Amino acid sequence: MSLPGITPQEYSYLQSATQGLNEQQLRTFLMIYSGKRKNPSDMLLFCIIGLFLVPGLQRFIVGQIGMGILYFFTIGLCFIGSIVDIVNHKQLAFEYNQKMVFESMQMVRMSNF
Repeated sequence: MSLPGITPQEYSYLQSATQGLNEQQLRTFLMIYSGKRKNPSDMLLFCIIGLFLVPGLQRFIVGQIGMGILYFFTIGLCFIGSIVDIVNHKQLAFEYNQKMVFESMQMVRMSNF
């Protein structure tokens, strides 16, 4: 699994999630998943942009639309929420990537490879 910026935590999660897949299914999964996942360093960039330019950008990127709107109208919860997101950017990326693993696995299973 050669994914840019993959953390050991994400790697072990991927190994356990893809245990029962054959070679073709694994390739299909990696193709789908690599297009959907967020790199933690990209998430850090989104958090910094969210702090200074567009409050809540990082929340919109990970699909948390309600939190994104809240951050936008409260200026990142008075900057505190945006600063917390900068500190926790790896966790934000990992939680989003966990959801993408589940979605990608569903797509692989539905494709009947």
